[in-house]
Amino acid sequence: QVQLVESGGGLVPPGGSLRLSCAASRSIFGFYVMGWYRQAPGKQRELVATYTSGGSTNYADSVKGRFTISKDNAKNTVLLQMNSLKPEDTAVYYCKLYLQGRDYWGQGTQVTVSS
Repeated sequence: QVQLVESGGGLVPPGGSLRLSCAASRSIFGFYVMGWYRQAPGKQRELVATYTSGGSTNYADSVKGRFTISKDNAKNTVLLQMNSLKPEDTAVYYCKLYLQGRDYWGQGTQVTVSS
């Protein structure tokens, strides 16, 4: 069992930056995929970015060049650096871990981009 805790959301003006963190409750070994998803009001949850145990990353087209996903192995944490934020990035952002055939989700953190 793994618990995920997100932090770092908030209110930021267009063009601003935020960094989201997702901390796992224990060290993770073997093959895994950690990722960020988001859900805006009235819309389906969508993939934002993923990071695999091999170090590969993947991004939604809408965030390529603006967002960067990375992992701090010492802290069992995956980070999402979000730059050049747009109003359409407003959503609840969720962290997900795929490990040993199971999905684990965090509770979500709100990101609001508005002037």
